[in-house]
Amino acid sequence: MRPSITRYSEMPGPRHSWNKWWGDTSLQKHKGMTTYTISPFQTKAAPKFIRTYVFNAYRRISAEAVYFVVPFAAGYGIYTWAKSRDAWQNSKAGHIASGEHH
Repeated sequence: MRPSITRYSEMPGPRHSWNKWWGDTSLQKHKGMTTYTISPFQTKAAPKFIRTYVFNAYRRISAEAVYFVVPFAAGYGIYTWAKSRDAWQNSKAGHIASGEHH
């Protein structure tokens, strides 16, 4: 048995309902509803995009700079100090200063 066409033709519910289908405005009057639109010729896809992007990026990066500049500077300082200390300890002057023979 196949379903009848009338079964799929209307919204489920009472046959004579006040609003036939969702969004059907032909049977009821809407009061106090205002719709505004803007012309597509008056809109801009990206107004002042580059200038806004540059200044906003600078503001955001400068606000977060403390969190990545300070640890990077501390790490780089420790790295350079350790490399120079290692080079000095393995040099002739480092061996003489520590009392070891080269």
